Amino acid sequence: MKVWFENQEKENGTMAKIKMTTPIVEMDGDEMTRILWKMIKEDLLEPYIELNTEYYDLGLEYRNETNDQVTIDAANATKKYKVAVKCATITPNAARMTEYNLKEMWKSPNGTIRAILDGTVFRAPILVKGIVPYVKNWTKPITIARHAYGDVYKNTEIKVPGPGKAELVFTAADGTETRELIHNFDGAGIIQGIHNTNKSIESFARACFSYAVDTKQDLWFSTKDTISKKYDHTFKDIFQEIYDNEYKAKFEELGITYFYTLIDDAVARVIRSEGGFIWACKNYDGDVMSDMVATAYGDLSMMTSVLVSPSGVYEYEAAHGTVQRHYYKHLKGEETSTNPIATILSAAMMLRYTFDLDKEADAIENAVKQVLKEGYRTIDIMPQAGESTEGIKQVGTAKMGDLIAERV
Repeated sequence: MKVWFENQEKENGTMAKIKMTTPIVEMDGDEMTRILWKMIKEDLLEPYIELNTEYYDLGLEYRNETNDQVTIDAANATKKYKVAVKCATITPNAARMTEYNLKEMWKSPNGTIRAILDGTVFRAPILVKGIVPYVKNWTKPITIARHAYGDVYKNTEIKVPGPGKAELVFTAADGTETRELIHNFDGAGIIQGIHNTNKSIESFARACFSYAVDTKQDLWFSTKDTISKKYDHTFKDIFQEIYDNEYKAKFEELGITYFYTLIDDAVARVIRSEGGFIWACKNYDGDVMSDMVATAYGDLSMMTSVLVSPSGVYEYEAAHGTVQRHYYKHLKGEETSTNPIATILSAAMMLRYTFDLDKEADAIENAVKQVLKEGYRTIDIMPQAGESTEGIKQVGTAKMGDLIAERV
């Protein structure tokens, strides 16, 4: 275990700042998340902690300048120091290619980082009194456990120009080839190749079972093994084997359950449930479902996120994106109403779960709860149609941050 901080000492009758002795990796991002992170550092962290960070600019302009090497460097630094805070980043599409004059359509930074770190992303909604989920029967949080390796995020793609045969080929170390026909094309088309490893799936399964035990929650897992009889079925088989051999007795002792079902059935069951469980998903499923769950509980800005790797690496971030529309308003000098709460509470999670600074984490979390209790809201979490607006006050990004900082 690294020694992260020196003991606090009193100076002139006041408590000195907590001195960080081992660096953490700071991954700056794009658009509004750069603004939010600067605000959080200056108002909530630096007044109390002497931050020691190794800085990496993952903004799209610098990623383009370094041919995306900065993303790889940031991931490797995270492996070294074991802890990172990451801001949301742009995954470019065709429009961004023109906007930023990019050399190429760089891959998702999250995909690159997660492929290097491996691990599982746990995302949980923030439940507060006064913000009612769109799914009215959700009275408890649903935590999404997203496998953070492989699948479409580490894919290889080909645009097929015309007629021909596409095959899936595996060449073993001894030179033996295994071939499967993908498709006989009679015209143009597309091909995508994805992969995963048993080692990564096993780590994903153990992370999910361990988290369920630690939090005393039921664990659901879903794939589409009836269609994907080798790929998805391997996920199902590995989960079941690890559960039976390593976790079944502990689950029974705690009175919690492990439940497997098909992904479409899981979605239907989740909507009818009251919440209060962990839903483990493959990489793409977890990407989609975490956004759906976050929005249904209130907003993407009300969901925390942490990646946990088998080697003990933690990467903390908010679950939402870069908020492009608000950023353009910010550049014009107009007031924005981007919600900073998820980013703030992700920083609090880091203080609590990595650094054991429970008192400091409590102060931040209680400040957030107090501000919301007093009725302050950014535009994304204002009352829904037909709900009471009595005592509710809409504020902008900076004001929400100031209100929380004043109550820490």
